[in-house]
Amino acid sequence: MITKFESTIREIKYPQQSVYDMLSDLNNIERVKDRLPEDKINDLTFDSDSIHVNSGLGEVTLRIVQRDEPKTIKFETDKSPLPFNFWVQLLPIDDDRCKMKLTIKADINPFLKAMVKGPLQQGIEKIADALQAIHYEEEEE
Repeated sequence: MITKFESTIREIKYPQQSVYDMLSDLNNIERVKDRLPEDKINDLTFDSDSIHVNSGLGEVTLRIVQRDEPKTIKFETDKSPLPFNFWVQLLPIDDDRCKMKLTIKADINPFLKAMVKGPLQQGIEKIADALQAIHYEEEEE
């Protein structure tokens, strides 16, 4: 049974293109790696199209499967205890701000759904919190 989890819509105080440019190249994780919770994430590796992490749920590898500049970045699991799709949607508010929503779609059996629904919803909100807090443009001096 396909189950969808969505974050709340977040305002990001950077232009849509700046946010898209950073999130669509996973090499940019290097800039924010120190903000990730070390107790939840081990063995983090990444390149421009994929990210691999050993989390509390096990090994997870996500790969970007589609980029629709500057609106959407879609990911798919290559390796995961729970296969899922994940995407980031970006819409402009004005020239300096955009809105972001995160979505996860997973094929979860009804028994498992009761156990993972809360943690997945909390997880997607924490990812949204982290993405909302990023400085998407280099600070001018």
